[in-house]
Amino acid sequence: MEKKPNVGGQAVIEGVMMRGKDKIAVAVRQPDGEIAIDVGPANSITDKYPFLKKPLLRGVVALCESLYHGMKALAYSAQVSGEDDEQLDSKEMAMTIAFSIVLAVVLFIIIPTWSMRFLNAWTHDHMILNLAEGALRMLIFLGYITAISSMKDIQRVFQYHGAEHKTIYTYEAGLPLEVANVRQFSTLHPRCGTNFLMIVMLISMFVFTFLGWPNLFERIMSRIILMPVIAGVSYEIIRYAGSHIDSAWVRTAIFPGLCLQKLTTREPDDSQIEVAIASLKAVLPPEELAEKQSTGENNAG
Repeated sequence: MEKKPNVGGQAVIEGVMMRGKDKIAVAVRQPDGEIAIDVGPANSITDKYPFLKKPLLRGVVALCESLYHGMKALAYSAQVSGEDDEQLDSKEMAMTIAFSIVLAVVLFIIIPTWSMRFLNAWTHDHMILNLAEGALRMLIFLGYITAISSMKDIQRVFQYHGAEHKTIYTYEAGLPLEVANVRQFSTLHPRCGTNFLMIVMLISMFVFTFLGWPNLFERIMSRIILMPVIAGVSYEIIRYAGSHIDSAWVRTAIFPGLCLQKLTTREPDDSQIEVAIASLKAVLPPEELAEKQSTGENNAG
């Protein structure tokens, strides 16, 4: 069987973004019940600079582009779903992304490493301090996810997250994109961004352990500077895991991330699955979509 190209996605406000080989689509359920779909080209800087497709580099590029397209999709979904009356312009988008990055640095780098000053009074073993810092970073992340998962609006986003995963599973299984087929699959997917974040934290905990324990400024800068490298390695692991899911050690390696997805996904209802299907269909090549429709009609007959 011919290997299908990877399709990625993201849950947004009352909708789902899907990214295929050539197109990106955002499908959103409008207040009147209709599904609005915005489709655009999946342009990548790697098309202009092919050397960026090399291992490790491609992970950093994918992360940056995912952040940009994700914020853009969120802004569109907020407007179409009735949550926001205005679309963010390029300047506002850049400021939002910059603020998100700064917030992430404060929460997951500055606070954990600064907090080790209290443990430093008990031990000067840099391996213990680095491991404790990594553990605190993980606790902050889990606490953040747990806290927001109790919010009603976020729970709906997590349902769309589940619909996205189930729909991609259906596509990868070669089944017609119909609600009944999608409903049977799991909400947990090995290529999920949640898995990526978990692997980033575990690898960073391992790498930072060997950096010693310099002053606070040097620790913060070393973690920021090394983050693209860690992200690149994590991307390669996720990429490998997605195509070798039958391997026992791969399943073991991604198990923590799959467990974390139990917090970031929820079982969707049929209307949410319909939105995910509409988004995925919008990024499929016409000939592939026609083939799937024909398969569905034949199965129905």
